[in-house]
Amino acid sequence: MEPPQSAARALDRALAEARLVALDVDGTLTDGRVAFLGTEELSVFDVHDGLGLVWLREAGVTVAWVSGRGSRAVERRAKELGIRELHLGVKDKLRALQELQRRLDIAPEQTVAMGDDFPDLVMASRAALFVAPANARAEIRARARLVTSAAGGAGAVRELAERMLAARGAWPPVSAGPVPPKAAADDAPEEAE
Repeated sequence: MEPPQSAARALDRALAEARLVALDVDGTLTDGRVAFLGTEELSVFDVHDGLGLVWLREAGVTVAWVSGRGSRAVERRAKELGIRELHLGVKDKLRALQELQRRLDIAPEQTVAMGDDFPDLVMASRAALFVAPANARAEIRARARLVTSAAGGAGAVRELAERMLAARGAWPPVSAGPVPPKAAADDAPEEAE
């Protein structure tokens, strides 16, 4: 078993060297629920995840969405975020990731993959790091090298983005603007109730 410090360094190295992030959509970028309004499928995305993806793109990381499903809502959100690698209706996620890596000339060692369920796990074999959101299936969390504290569709992707940027020494991102100093009230001791 790898010592904790060595494992942490390997994790940070994988996050820092990644050139491609391959994300499942349902259950990772969304909470996994499917809802319909008449015949139109609705998808709910976390705005914090979206901003994290924009920052990754600005840092030169290619972001790919690889989903077994698809909808106009997913296509629209991808377009809003500038996601050019949108792969919907994918039956074989391993093959899709292999083709993507070949076409973009990105090695598995430069890839981070994230998913929440069994169809996503195949991407782990083509990634330096496989990440699972907090609410992923137990079997998937057990196989992931990193499990976020946030759930899918509720900040898990943002958490991954922040960790990647921090590992690269690029946190906070320049486009986020200046981070205000902590307010004096934040430093005050809490009052007993």
